[in-house]
Amino acid sequence: MTATLTDAPAQVRLRLDPAATRKTVLDGAWWPRTSDPATEVPALIEALGTGRGEITHAMLHGPDWDQPHPRRITAGGRGVRMGWFTAQPSGLLTMITEFGRDRFDLFVVPVDATEAQAEPAMTAAADPADLRRAPGLLEQLRNS
Repeated sequence: MTATLTDAPAQVRLRLDPAATRKTVLDGAWWPRTSDPATEVPALIEALGTGRGEITHAMLHGPDWDQPHPRRITAGGRGVRMGWFTAQPSGLLTMITEFGRDRFDLFVVPVDATEAQAEPAMTAAADPADLRRAPGLLEQLRNS
């Protein structure tokens, strides 16, 4: 199985490592269409489904997103706690599943990135052999 990018107009732009293990630096990448967390985060959580468990918490770098920063969102009929941190690296989304069973990290491609910038960064984030973290991918994207 290969990582895929979903990119129909109403769908979430997402690329994931198909192996889904905790041995990778990043588990994939997400390219939101806007910086409105109330619109973008629920759509992402619904697109991810429950393949790795029910998502209960999502943590983001607050300055990357428009205000307000909701404390909870509803996605797929479930409540998800939101954490907004300045210490969370820019370009990183961390999700925690029920009972803390699993955690996964996604590189967040900036909303204003071009497809030529986003594509290689998303591919790298979903590649288990690529050991770069979100700040390194963000730097590469901005320099391209």
